[in-house]
Order: sequence, then structure tokens, then C-alpha cells
Amino acid sequence: MKLRTGGMLGILLLSPLQTRADEGMWLFNRPPIKQVEKKYGFRIEQAWLDHLQKSSVRFNTGGSGSFISKNGLLLTNHHVGAGIINSLSTAGKNLMEDGFLARDQSQELPCNDLELNVLMSIRDVTAEVEAVVTDKMSTEEAVAARRAIIAKLQEVPSDETATKRRDVVTLYQGGAYHLYEYRRYSDVRLVFAPERRLGAFGGDPDNFEFPRYCLDCCFFRAYENGKPAVVENYLKWNRNGARDGELVFVSGHPGTTNRELTQAQVERMRDNGLPYYLERSNRKEVLLSAWSEKDKENKRRALGALVGTQNGRKARTASLHGLLDPKFMETRGSAENEFRESLKSDKSTAEVDEAFATIEKEINKDDASRLRFALLGRDAFDSTLFGIARTLVQAADESLKPDAERLAGFNEARRKILELGLFSDDPVYKDFEILRLADSLAFLCNKLGSDDPTVKAVLGGLSPARRAEQLVNGTALEDIARRKALYEGGKAAVDASADPMILLARMVDGEIRRLRKMEEASDEVVKQAHAKIAKARFALAGESRYPDATFSLRLSVGRVTGIPSQKVPFHTTYDGLFARSADQDGKPPFDLPESWKEKRGAIGKDVAMNFISTNDITGGNSGSPIVDRNGELVGVIFDGNFDSLVNNVAYDEKTARAVSVDSAGIWEALDKVYGAENLLDELNAE
Repeated sequence: MKLRTGGMLGILLLSPLQTRADEGMWLFNRPPIKQVEKKYGFRIEQAWLDHLQKSSVRFNTGGSGSFISKNGLLLTNHHVGAGIINSLSTAGKNLMEDGFLARDQSQELPCNDLELNVLMSIRDVTAEVEAVVTDKMSTEEAVAARRAIIAKLQEVPSDETATKRRDVVTLYQGGAYHLYEYRRYSDVRLVFAPERRLGAFGGDPDNFEFPRYCLDCCFFRAYENGKPAVVENYLKWNRNGARDGELVFVSGHPGTTNRELTQAQVERMRDNGLPYYLERSNRKEVLLSAWSEKDKENKRRALGALVGTQNGRKARTASLHGLLDPKFMETRGSAENEFRESLKSDKSTAEVDEAFATIEKEINKDDASRLRFALLGRDAFDSTLFGIARTLVQAADESLKPDAERLAGFNEARRKILELGLFSDDPVYKDFEILRLADSLAFLCNKLGSDDPTVKAVLGGLSPARRAEQLVNGTALEDIARRKALYEGGKAAVDASADPMILLARMVDGEIRRLRKMEEASDEVVKQAHAKIAKARFALAGESRYPDATFSLRLSVGRVTGIPSQKVPFHTTYDGLFARSADQDGKPPFDLPESWKEKRGAIGKDVAMNFISTNDITGGNSGSPIVDRNGELVGVIFDGNFDSLVNNVAYDEKTARAVSVDSAGIWEALDKVYGAENLLDELNAE
């Protein structure tokens, strides 16, 4: 499915004046009950909503999932679990290629740095956060005050940090703050994963397209005290799957949308943010592709990074195409103007106009500093080992400060989460580290110039390739015991370390902190301006508006349907999978394992494999459960079609579709191909 010139013209931005029925990513504490009842004749009851909320799971790796049995069994996407699956693989035992099935719980594989969060409660803390910031404060004082109150609200009693997490979620671009309390699971084990050829069938050519034929799913299990977790809320498996035209709901954690940004901010994204991202990702994709082609082991090591880079590149390219459509931008700008015109008779007009002007001025100043922060804070050091070094350096400095003054992520409430990642036993491959770090250092030179003082200091008189070799071969941070010694030794141990990665992290830390302080001050100015705009919008539309996505739990309402204007069906079948493979002569990425070819006669050819629906989703929704009116699981979200890729700034029900793996198709594969009687019995028992 390709982007057509007219594809963007019908998109309507959810402006402050629009209260479109049920479309959107709704907060669980502000669900669209009246809208859904009016449009579908179905009333969302609180018990139904609570059950769905507490059955939904957030992965710290950036995806979603859901409990599907009382014994902590949970479902997500194969691509959400891919990083974990790959880390559990070796050159001699490639779980990504060969798949994995634990025949009983004793065979389930521990995932040592995976954390799951289940949202248990929500409290509006807007008044508490706003109360600490006054007009008399400087911007820096406001940043410090806000950081301190958020840190205090997120505190968890020391004896509960193993099982509890609290996050203050910023909503409406700073117009509201909610405190989310989660049940935390840090003992998670892999139960089942299909072969990559099924989990990612069609690869990059079919990505963001439909029809699709992917078994993009895998199972994990949460444990407590060494035993499978006993959970009260889990979703019943619907063996029949989704039906054409039926009402369905998605409960997941969409990562980021930008629908509330001002027109000036969206133009900034179009002209600066997206082009920069694509420049970096296109370069990285070429590098990883070439390295992967050298041998099978290279391909295995680079697979996760390559797929993630390709996915991001394709998604951002579609977003940029949308923002480059003059009529789309004109429609979006008209919505903003309409909102501002509606305030002409209101006393808040001047204040809102000032807020828009403040945002435009703030986002367009000091491009050089923003570029340096993007590079030094993220893009110039594409290395797991450098990331470890940076965390150790920052943790040593932050531990000396009062808890409320520390950088986000280094508070006592986040200590166990920090340590989970820092002491991960994921394998580190030094040849792969050198490859990535050398290219990112070259990118740093390209963007800032080789004569830049910081660039010269970072390279130390060497070329990017030689400096990367020196750093990676010289460090000992792949040794977990070494990391722990530095971490527990605190600032004295880190300052005394001669490890080259530590020395580099210390070298750039001062400039990064200075740039971060500038960025935080700018963000605070924009946040306060957005808060004024949000209050004016609330006065007009009340709670009929939902906030931008923030990787917090959201509810999306839609229906299962194809795209009549494009003659796209609502689902695909297993018969279509084999036909798609044959049409491409069975060549990668359309090849199937021999076991699947052997089982073809046993697989129901008309059994649904994937289906599409009008649910509003975006990145982070991967792995989200999709349920029917009865709250039964009929599928798992794994993608969107091409027209959905502008969902971050707008949504159009006409052509945008969420793509799911059908629950009937998963059951069929477990039964007819994998013989997973243990899992089927567990699902059937519920």
C-alpha cells in the first residue's frame, strides 16, 4: 500500500473545537463512556474497565502486553520480545531463527533485565505540582521546584520498591499531572516464541502494509518469589477471533503523539527534527545492512538494531511526507486559528496569544546548542559500553545530591530500575560495538566539524575508527563485577578509574549537563505556555479531549473493518500466507520453515491470521491486547498500515488501520504446528 497524494487531504486534526465521537487514545480515568454508548449502544462499565486496566502490561523495553492466565502467563509481540529473545540466543542456539517453546514451567528461560508494570491506580496531582511553581521564580528555580515535587510524589517506601513503582505523568503538554502507581514484576521468563520467519514474515517490504501474514506474538510469564505470579485480572482467550464490523477496544501504552503541539512546533518537527532523525537512521541502516551481509553471526548480532532502525526510518519517512503535504498543514493551521478566534470574546485571549508567541520564540532559538545536546547526549556515542560508563559517571555524581535534586532516573525510587539495566547480563559483542561507535563518532565530526574543541577532545588525535577501537578494546565494562565495583564505590571509585570509557564519559559530562540545563529551562518555558493553552481548551471542550500519548495506559475504541475504497479486506488467512510465500518464490523475507511446510495440510486454510481495525494507535501500542465487548481477547496489535503513520500528529478513520494478529490464528499455530498442549490447556482452563 503506497501513500497517495490525496491520502492526507481528508485528515481532520483533533482540534480544541472538535469532539469527535470516540476516536482517540483515552485515559482510563476519563474514558469515552457517553460517546461509545451513543455511537455503538455499548456502555463501558467501571468493573469492565478496571479488569481491562489491570490485565494490561507495560514492558520496560517499550511495548505492551496482557495477562492471559491466572498463573502470570502473558502475551505480547514477537518484535517486542525480540531483544530479549536475541539476548538469550547464542551462535549455536539461535532462538530468533529456530523459535522456542517451554514444554513445562521448568524450561522457561529467565529474562534478567526485563521489567513489567501493571497500572493499579491513578491520582490527579495537578494542583500539587502547579502549587510549587510561582510567577516570582526564575526558570531554573521553576525547573528545580517541579523536579523536587515530582521526585517526592514518586517516592516508594523502601520495603516496597521491589514490587511497586510510581510515575508522575505529564499530560496536555504540561496542562495536567497524574500519579500512576504500578505493580512491578522483575522476574520474567520466556515461554514461547515462533521462528523469526513467522514472527516477522514479509520483513521490511511488508512492514506498515496490509494484507499481512505475521505470527507476531510471543509468551512470557511473570514470577513472584520464584513461582508463577498469581494474578486476579487476566483476559479470557476468544478462540473464534475477530468478526467483521464488531466493536473492539485496544488497551496499551502508546509512546508519543504530537497532536497538541502548536503549528509552529509541528513546522519545526517537519523542517528540523524529522530530517535530522532520517539523516542519522538512513546512515545507520546502510552500515548495519552491509555488516549483516558478511556472515550469519554478524546478521544475528545486528538483527535487532537493524530491524529497529528500518522500522523507525519507514515510520518517520511517512510522517515527514504527511507534514510536507501543504493542504494537510493548511488544515491543521486552520484548526489552530479557529481555536484562537473562538477566544476573541474571552478575557484569556491575550494570555493565550502570548503563550503561542512564547512557544514559537522558544523553539526557534539556539539551534547550535540543541544540536550539540542531541549529539553529545545521545547520537554521537552509539555504544552499549559507553552507555554503561555514562550511567556510572552520572550515578556517582547524583548520589551526592539530596534525592529531590537528582536527575530523573537516579532517585532512590528508581534505584532498582536503574540497577536492573546497569547490571544486565545481555551479551556485549566488541566487534559490533566498534562498528557502531566508529560510525556515530564520524557522524559527530560531520555535524560539528573536526576542528570543534569537543570533537578533538573526544577523538584524542585519532580517526573515529581508531578511537572506537581504542575505547572498546580498552574498556572492561563488559564485566558485570567491574560495573558493580565502580557503582558501589561511588564517586571516589569512578574518579579514580582509568577505564577509557569512564574517562570519555567524564570528559563530556560537564558540557552535557550544561546543555541539559539549557534544554530543561527551555522545556519549562514551553510547558508553562502550554499549560495556559490547555486551560483555555478545557474551558471550551472540557474532558471531551484526550491528551497526547505519553507511554501511559490508554484506551482506544474502534471496529473491525477493511478499507472499501481500496478494496482491502478486513482479515487474511493461513491460505494467504502460503500463497504469499509462493508468489515470492519462497525467498527471504517470504520463506517459511520446513516444519510449516510439512504441517500445511493440517492448518485450517480459512483460519484468520491477521485483521485490521479503526483503533487509534501509535508506537508503544505494539503487543497491546485487542478485546471485544465481553472483554475477551480477540487479537494482539502489532502494526499499523502506511496511512496510520501520521497518527502522531493526526488521525483519519477513513484509511488509517491498526493491524493485529488474530487470536484464532495464534491458537491454530500453537495447536497444529507447535503442538503446545501445555499452553492450550492453560488458556482453555481460563
